[in-house]
This record gives sequence, structure tokens and C-alpha cells, in this order.
Amino acid sequence: MRTAPTCPRCRGTLIPPSVWTSAWLCPEHGEVGPLLPPWRPCREALEVVRSRARVPVWVPWPLPPGWLVTGFAEVGDDRSGALAVAVALSGPSPLGGPADLMIVAEEPGIGLGSSYAGLPGPDPGHGFGVCVPNAKLVIDGHPVSMWAVGCDVAAAYAGEALANWIWAVLWPGSAGVLMLEKLNLHDLRENALDLPYGALCPRLET
Repeated sequence: MRTAPTCPRCRGTLIPPSVWTSAWLCPEHGEVGPLLPPWRPCREALEVVRSRARVPVWVPWPLPPGWLVTGFAEVGDDRSGALAVAVALSGPSPLGGPADLMIVAEEPGIGLGSSYAGLPGPDPGHGFGVCVPNAKLVIDGHPVSMWAVGCDVAAAYAGEALANWIWAVLWPGSAGVLMLEKLNLHDLRENALDLPYGALCPRLET
């Protein structure tokens, strides 16, 4: 049985919609979209996420050597559809040892990407994007600028693509060198691809 939805910003318990309101309420953050329990990495779960997603379902393609897709998360309910989608990947860090990468697409104000990055607000915050970008991703042959955002335990980058926030958060922080490879992102809503899957990434459960 899947557990109850939580707040995408603090992972706290939500007050579900009632006869008085259709909103999910977090005691700390007010009205929020519900973060649903993570989907285990498999094609069937991807099909559900694809059918609900109102934002891109980004995955680097081809995957970096040795990397696997290790789960999915979404924010939203049956009424709204998925307003944010996270794709988890795990594999070898370029500097050695295991690493995890979370790629999040979300509508402004949701806060899932910023929560993985350890930021207090729902978006990258004041001063974002005013300096030279720290990394670039590639979407449909076009570079997408990404800026490093504050994070003590990971390497976190944020940018904008298709009118949505895009986040890339890597653990450990040293795995951030993967962003130097200008990963080519594919939207899985367009084609599910034949993805290799691994065990569920534990970072989706925190």
C-alpha cells in the first residue's frame, strides 16, 4: 500500500481536501501540491507518470556510462495532474564512488526541486541567474543555462526550460562534475525509451 501524500517542501503531513476546500494544506506552508509516494523504477510506473505529467519528464539520453534510472516522484493529484516530476538516477561518479542525480521539472512555486537542493523557499531565490551560468544542459540541440544554488551536502543547479523550472541535484557534491558533460535531456512524455532500471533511490523517500 502506498503511503499518504506529504508536503513537497518539508515532507510534513498534509491536511487533505474537504467539503470546504479542494486544496491540500501544509501546517507550515499553507496550500501546496501533494508529493505522492515515490514510484519504483519500472516501465509501468513510468507510463503512469507520463500519463499524468503536465511538465516534462526529463532524463539524460543516452545515460552516462553505468547509470540507471532509479525511480520517479510527482507532485499533484487526480484533479491537477503532475505539476512537478522528479526522475532519479544512480551510477558511478566521474571522481569515483556511487552517486545519485535528481532531475526535477516543476511549475513555479511548487518547491520540490528546491527541497532537494536544501533551499528554504519554493524557487531558486533572489539573485538567481544574474551571473554567468555555471553549467549547461542540452534540450533539442539547444543549450539550457544552469546556475549553481546553495546546498551544503550536494551539488545543485537550477535553470528554466519550456516555462518551467528545471533542477539537477547530485550527491555527493563532488559528483557535480557530471554537469560539465552537457547532458542531453529527453522528455519521456514524447517517447518512453527503453530505459535501464536499478533499485529505488533512497533519496526519493526522504
